[in-house]
Amino acid sequence: MKHVRHFTPLLVLCSMHVCLVHANYAPYFFDNGPSSTNGNMALLSLSEDTSVGTHVYTLNGTDPEGDPVTYGIKFEAGLRRYFAIDVNFGNVTLIEELDREKEDEIEVIVSISDGINIVDEKVRILITDANDESPEFVNTPYIVHVPEDTPSGSSILKTEAVDRDTGSGGSINYFLQNIHTNKFTIDRHSGVLRIKRGVTLDYEKSRTHFVTVVAKDGGGKLRGNNKVFSATTTVTINVEDVQDTPPMFIGTPYYGYVYEDTLAGSEVLTVIALDGDRGKPNNIHYSLVNGSESSFDINNATGAISVIKSPNQLKKEVYELKIQASELSAEGNVSVYAFATVIIRIVDLNNHPPTFYGENGPQNRFELTMYEHPPEGEILRGLKITVNDSDQGANAKFNLRLVGPGGIFRVVPQTVLNEAQVTVIVENSAAIDYEQFQMLSFKLLAIEVNTPEKFSSTADIVIRLLDTNDNVPKFSSDYYIARIPENSPGGSNVVAVTATDPDSGLWGEVKYSIYGTGTDLFLIHPSTGIIYTQPWAVLDAEVSSKYNFYVKAEDTEGKYSLAEVFITVLDVNDHPPEFSDNIQEKTMIIGSPVKIEAVDQDAEEPNNIVDYSIMQADPANVFDIDQSTGEIKLKSYIRSLDIIHNITKNKDCIWSLIVQAKDRGSPSFSTTAVLKIDITEEMESRVKSYILGLKQHPWTIFGIFMSGVLSTISVTMVISTILYWKNLKRSRLHPQGKIRKIIRGPPRSSIC
Repeated sequence: MKHVRHFTPLLVLCSMHVCLVHANYAPYFFDNGPSSTNGNMALLSLSEDTSVGTHVYTLNGTDPEGDPVTYGIKFEAGLRRYFAIDVNFGNVTLIEELDREKEDEIEVIVSISDGINIVDEKVRILITDANDESPEFVNTPYIVHVPEDTPSGSSILKTEAVDRDTGSGGSINYFLQNIHTNKFTIDRHSGVLRIKRGVTLDYEKSRTHFVTVVAKDGGGKLRGNNKVFSATTTVTINVEDVQDTPPMFIGTPYYGYVYEDTLAGSEVLTVIALDGDRGKPNNIHYSLVNGSESSFDINNATGAISVIKSPNQLKKEVYELKIQASELSAEGNVSVYAFATVIIRIVDLNNHPPTFYGENGPQNRFELTMYEHPPEGEILRGLKITVNDSDQGANAKFNLRLVGPGGIFRVVPQTVLNEAQVTVIVENSAAIDYEQFQMLSFKLLAIEVNTPEKFSSTADIVIRLLDTNDNVPKFSSDYYIARIPENSPGGSNVVAVTATDPDSGLWGEVKYSIYGTGTDLFLIHPSTGIIYTQPWAVLDAEVSSKYNFYVKAEDTEGKYSLAEVFITVLDVNDHPPEFSDNIQEKTMIIGSPVKIEAVDQDAEEPNNIVDYSIMQADPANVFDIDQSTGEIKLKSYIRSLDIIHNITKNKDCIWSLIVQAKDRGSPSFSTTAVLKIDITEEMESRVKSYILGLKQHPWTIFGIFMSGVLSTISVTMVISTILYWKNLKRSRLHPQGKIRKIIRGPPRSSIC
């Protein structure tokens, strides 16, 4: 919509002349289309994630007269101002955050003015979606009740989440966390929750399941990045009980007592049965099946058992009643049932302390033989103990406890009314150890609770333990380190290993053996654990100085442990140094040393370290020797053969030295060698070396001789050829018949 202000043409009287004044036309916007970033903002689209402060558009227009224009932007009253404008350049800047989910288009009024005319245009700006919204579950919380007999694969609930974004950012997929560990699955598109195929619900095992549902959108761009949002919710699935479990008696076994002063019609005890289906339990109907002999009755609704005869009419001391508990459906029909046994004892007046009984009557000492380390929780069935107090009512109530080493056994029941079978249960298997105790003694104490007399009784419990092979032989050390000299004779002891087995008898006997790659030269005594060398073994540190193998300690049932043995063969100084030759010849050039070397075959220092010395030389002050390397050189003052000639009359300059090589072992060994040294200067040495080489290779001399002969023949042939060609040329220049006269002069004398 455009609002235009302009001036129409006017007639003006100017000094008796009529002047025509032209109108000033209004400016206008360029309409560059919806895809342009300049013009009048018509059909401009902006993403809702455009950052505040972004330059989003440039208003662009012109004035027909070419006057400068200014721009403006405004909003209708009550609407938020989303944009600011540079009035001179028309640059439009976003100043408020956009939210497509709240407002998907914005109406603005843009204006252009040339200072006289103002043109307003109302334009709509479309806000496009960005993936800036997370899915949200609706209709929460999700709580569903499912009967336990619902078939697998059945749908039980539809979850729903909404995402206000459009496009892929608004599409939602559903899935479950921990899908492999729960009993449910979900349709990824519809959000329908189902029971997994092949899975059943069981109220008696688990009454409630908690399932975490995840709703994830399809992702989309947000400020240039691809974003995926998700939400979670918890579905509570309450499993409803159905009738599929028979009733169960609680508090069994049942014992009741009728005292001699009990009145007929008195209640003896009450049995209680509950429907196994706890969610919607049926009513229980009780009935006596047999064993009462018309002496007892039961309340069909409560399970209370009453004596219907006086005690002196009862013919038995113990009655065993069989009770049936039946479930009654809503229609009153019996569906399922269960049985229980009730033992009712007829007892006398309250005038007796608690008494312990064995299989043959009253007993105050009970003995048992058992193996050590029985399983924890095991009942000592060999102890047949019954405790009874023949009193009645509160006077027949007493406590039981074990007095002795604590924490090993416990006794049940701890509180008894009238009579009970005493059960002793293993509580700490590790403490029942034959190696610590061969016999355990306890006092079983029964003491009344609510009587002033506090009558009590005790019985001795003696438990004799039998050993088991429950221990493994154990070495005194995980490894053994030994050293033995290499000159030790065969059969020498090296080291003794020790392993102990605390078990008794044959189980405690230990047999030793060795194995491994290093055992060839060694044996072990199977009983004492002494490791010694083979009778024929010869140890040599120079061949092998380290041996490593395993020793095994084993009991008669094959239980064993291992330790590692490290043996070092100690070197003994049993090799003297050795020269390669006892008489050696060396050529020494003045200024350069010669070297003599001896090798000691011992394995370790200092036995194989060699020191050198000159034992004899004539004259004595001509040579020095390096003690460590064996290098021999002339004294520093001898720099030429002339000096040597002044020292000795021996003109051939050959010395004989006696050199000693001595090791540092204890005791020490030494060896001597004769060294002949030919002293020469460097040039003379080269000539001598050359001549010596010719002597060693006679064919070389023959080759030199033949090379000289062939060279002489070649030169002679060349000269003869030249003379021949010269004579031939001359014969061609002079005609035949003319003889040239040659005058020969006297011979010249030769100069030597």
